[in-house]
Amino acid sequence: MVWLLPVIAAAGALQAVGVPMNAVLRSSLVNPWLASLVSFGLIVAAFLIIVAVFPRPLPTAEAISAMPWWAPLGGIVGAFAVVAGLLFVDKVGAGVFAAFLVSANVIMSVVIDHFGWLHVPEHPITPVRAVGAVALVTGVALITAV
Repeated sequence: MVWLLPVIAAAGALQAVGVPMNAVLRSSLVNPWLASLVSFGLIVAAFLIIVAVFPRPLPTAEAISAMPWWAPLGGIVGAFAVVAGLLFVDKVGAGVFAAFLVSANVIMSVVIDHFGWLHVPEHPITPVRAVGAVALVTGVALITAV
């Protein structure tokens, strides 16, 4: 499982690069909704190609019927972060944007873990995890200080 950490770190680094790229896309296209459409259109095209190349495994009817109604909404929830980035990163800066985005993400994730929301196994908030959350907020304060 340790090998996953560099892959996850790379995803985070690429996400940091993607936010300013989307901001330039929005600046170039002027219309933020058109910029979002172009950004997500490329994602859809890439995944259509991937699914065409790797069509299996396919879901069963039982798996689809057992799926919670809210499961497919993850992409829309994630799109909110992308749109926020392309609208605001040029106003607050990539560092401040990332600090708020990542800190809010981690703090919410700790709450989700604690309560076992969204079918996630429960991982209670411990004093050490609480200190980590406070450290994140402190880091955000330091990054946003002028």
